[in-house]
Amino acid sequence: MAEEHAHKLKDSCNVHCHCIKINGLSVSFGPDKVLDDVSLHMHCGELTVLIGPNGAGKSTLLKAILGQISHEGNIEFKETKTGNVSNVMRIGYVPQSLNIEREIPITVYDMFASYISRYPTWLPKNKKLYAKIREQLKIFSVDDCIDKQVGKLSGGQLQRVMLSIAITPMPNLLILDEPVSGIDENGVRDFYQIVNEMKSKNDLAILLVSHDLGLVRKYADKVVLLDKKILCKGKPDDVYEDSNFKRIFGTEGA
Repeated sequence: MAEEHAHKLKDSCNVHCHCIKINGLSVSFGPDKVLDDVSLHMHCGELTVLIGPNGAGKSTLLKAILGQISHEGNIEFKETKTGNVSNVMRIGYVPQSLNIEREIPITVYDMFASYISRYPTWLPKNKKLYAKIREQLKIFSVDDCIDKQVGKLSGGQLQRVMLSIAITPMPNLLILDEPVSGIDENGVRDFYQIVNEMKSKNDLAILLVSHDLGLVRKYADKVVLLDKKILCKGKPDDVYEDSNFKRIFGTEGA
């Protein structure tokens, strides 16, 4: 799901890089500080994976980036091609799950069209819109699902449909919140391969939350270990050797 969210920006990024910087982001709910001074730099063409124990603040960080909750600190964004600071960062978002009843009479076309167009879905199908949606679904090999009911899709099919929506139009930052929950092992591998190909072909940064430490180690460019604050970050092998990682996940996680 694509969202546009404006942030207060600074001009400290290098003019030649597409960068998204989170600077000193903190979130408090009443007296409780849920996130404390989180700073993170994400580049286009990179997959940054966020890991941490339950209650670490991972979902809270995503909500703050999406502008869904108030926070301290700021987020900077600089365009790749022009090097100009922009006050709007386009974000694509795939949530952890969708609560969809199996019998609800909404097709993939209906759902997709409602996100990217104001054309009333109860009217006869718009041929140009239908063709555009089918082309986007084809990117993830689910174009044959366009007329299927959303509630009848498999977990893997729904995941690919949501990815298709999230990159229409192509975002600057794609956020994936545990998008493979409920997907079988083959589907999970396929998903990571799709994400790996997508980041290499498009000018976007990807931030993904995951608990699958094995696949994270294989596919992530950068890993961030969060537990209310960033405990360590860097290349997967470096993070997995960190004492904080071993304390939280044990040596079997490495």
